[in-house]
Amino acid sequence: MSSTTDVHPVSILDTDLYKFTMQQAVLEKFPEIQCSYRFKNRSLQMKFTRECIEVFKKAVSEMANLKLDSSEKEWLHSVCPFFKPQYLEYLSEYRFNPDQVTINFVPSPEDPNVGELELDITGPWVETILWEVPLMSLLSESYFKIVDRDWDYEGQEEQAYQKGIELLSSGILFSEFGTRRRRSHHAHDLVIMGLKRAMQDAADKPGSLVGTSNVYLAYKHDLKPSGTIAHEWFMAIGASLGYENANAKALDLWHEVYGNSILIALTDTFTTEAFFKDFTADRARLWSGIRQDSGDPFAYAPRAKQMYQSLGVEPKDHFIVFSDNLNVDLAKKLKEQCDDLGLKCSFGIGTNFTNDFKKKSSGGTEKSKALNIVIKIASVDGEPCVKLSDEQGKHMGDPESIKKIQKVFSLDLCTK
Repeated sequence: MSSTTDVHPVSILDTDLYKFTMQQAVLEKFPEIQCSYRFKNRSLQMKFTRECIEVFKKAVSEMANLKLDSSEKEWLHSVCPFFKPQYLEYLSEYRFNPDQVTINFVPSPEDPNVGELELDITGPWVETILWEVPLMSLLSESYFKIVDRDWDYEGQEEQAYQKGIELLSSGILFSEFGTRRRRSHHAHDLVIMGLKRAMQDAADKPGSLVGTSNVYLAYKHDLKPSGTIAHEWFMAIGASLGYENANAKALDLWHEVYGNSILIALTDTFTTEAFFKDFTADRARLWSGIRQDSGDPFAYAPRAKQMYQSLGVEPKDHFIVFSDNLNVDLAKKLKEQCDDLGLKCSFGIGTNFTNDFKKKSSGGTEKSKALNIVIKIASVDGEPCVKLSDEQGKHMGDPESIKKIQKVFSLDLCTK
């Protein structure tokens, strides 16, 4: 019999769409590359316990039992026509290999039952690429079932419903992006139910729920899975093929795989400044939009408009997608700014949907903080990967590699 503190994976589809889209691209373009990933806990005051990590380890071992069934495969084929038959066959045969994941609990000197987590993933890129999102969501769920239990599910579906109504009434196009740092799979399910109900009740409103990044919940709730490309693609290509014009290489290889499908470009892997240098007029016309994921979001749209205009490309023909730490109020303000600038925009809202809880002990007055955790690709074929970002606190990579890449892109950024 399962314990109430057990955590179990649900489906191979219980992940973000961009992991599958990138896996197909890796299978086609880089099937032999070996890589590593590294975990970082940015929530320095939120420690793990030995019991939490043991629950997490057990859940990770159960990932080996997941596989794509025939109905899921058929659904993917129908709703994601950009997935090629050979990739869907590959995914049908794919199995998670827990031996690729190393998990160590590091106890603190003060208490052997409280400490930090060391987590590394190594293996072929085409296989290990699917580990990131389920590992993060399983770890978060383990933490909130074992370490922090001062919360409950009461009102979660209604809260998501009210947020959805406000977004839809404000004319906002949005997707749910909250898999990686959700409180639990059940919390995520409640959010999707609340948002879908809002969409039904606000059918006459100008906004729209575009979909969810979570493929399994899209499958379960008859929604569109949404997402395209992540930093990982740019980072790995830079390390593998050289950082000179890495953005251009990454964009062009992606287009070779997908043609004119799912062309939303993420701009901040090596800073948006560096990205725009590689974003020629031809690429700007081809790609349907660009995504903001770090830095000052209010500086982004005016900057993007100026970029398009300088290339002789009509800005209003392309989307700006915001996805950095969004909530309803911020999305509404950014939408107003884009309207004033004559730009189209949409929003990917994550943690504010799937991990927005109050502490029970406070009577609902004090926020229950979400974990701020990341897993990023660290190396490909022994070459270190670097992410610079538009926000210095989000730089990833060893200091020497960061300095080297800054010189390649002629950037003067702090490496701290």
